Amino acid sequence: MFAQRLAQVSASATLKVAAEAERLRRAGVDVVDFSAGEPDFPTPEHVKEAGKAAIDANFTRYTVAAGIPELRDAICARYARDYGIDVTAAEVLLTAGGKQALFNSALALFDQGDEVITHAPYWPTIPEQVKLAGAKPVIVPTRSTDGFTVDADAMVGAITSRTKAIIINSPCNPTGALVDEGAVAAIADAAAARGIWVIVDLCYEQLIYEAVPHNLPKVLFDRHRDRTILAGSASKAYAMTGWRCGWTIAPKALTSAFNVIQGQTTSNITSITQKAALAAISGPQDGVTLMLNEYRVRRDNIHAWLTAHPGIQCVKPKGAFYLFPDISGLLSPDGLKTSTDFAQALLEKEHVVVTPGEGFDAPGYVRISYATSMEALREGATRILRFAESLT
Repeated sequence: MFAQRLAQVSASATLKVAAEAERLRRAGVDVVDFSAGEPDFPTPEHVKEAGKAAIDANFTRYTVAAGIPELRDAICARYARDYGIDVTAAEVLLTAGGKQALFNSALALFDQGDEVITHAPYWPTIPEQVKLAGAKPVIVPTRSTDGFTVDADAMVGAITSRTKAIIINSPCNPTGALVDEGAVAAIADAAAARGIWVIVDLCYEQLIYEAVPHNLPKVLFDRHRDRTILAGSASKAYAMTGWRCGWTIAPKALTSAFNVIQGQTTSNITSITQKAALAAISGPQDGVTLMLNEYRVRRDNIHAWLTAHPGIQCVKPKGAFYLFPDISGLLSPDGLKTSTDFAQALLEKEHVVVTPGEGFDAPGYVRISYATSMEALREGATRILRFAESLT
């Protein structure tokens, strides 16, 4: 009945657990939800005001599919300021969030039989979009013992004659790991020598906790500009998940192809959102700093609380807002055998929602979003620790 391509694609694990949490809440259950992949902060006031002003000014019609010129110019200015790279508006296209940015790339580049390399644990959308485009995802694992660091030699070693692209996610969802500049340089050099595209998902680029080198755009532009795609988003840094605003920065010819795809699918992103995003990117950045500082405190606390239990091991994330603890020490052949079992039992007994690691190609782990209040983090940690004690 349905298209064959759907047989190759799995449903979102994160959306599945979020739906289960909502079902319990509607039933009156006191749920602590650690599944949400979005900020719990409100959209900054000046951004909301820009959206309201757009409505009041009747800026509610179609725009060009690529987005209004002033917003594309603002994105160019931001990347010049933050990364020292020169981008023209003709190389920028506005998308309905980071997902559409990545999906446009997949549709424009990948064919049946192509291979696309990425690293695991991964954001599930990345390999699923590769499969939707008819290509084959090639997964290079990272290890918690190495801080989930991407190994350039392993990524390059996965290249074959069928490799069309390499996708890098940094900071990484779900691990919070950063991809090292040196690793990206080595990957870019290998890709340039073989004519392979490099796509970088930078949706959490402004949520990095320590001052460490992470100028991936400059590294790639210096080495491989003609086959580099940067995917960005206003969702995380500006608490604008529901506004749906992302973008691609890519060579002009490829951006034109994205424009064709988008013109025949969704067309422009919401006109009101574009004015709000312009205010977010061009206006005061205090809200980004405020959120980052709060996330850092939350990270440090939830990490310390959970790792006090010997059965829970966890690398402290360097970016994004997820903890990715190894709970394999709490699993057993005679009890809970998988992290999916663990997550389901935790939900049923303690009403805490976490996302099992199987969805990220990381069995034995769970993802915990700390984009929630400190009170909720403390209560959720208490329940998780009580549950962990019941298993030991």
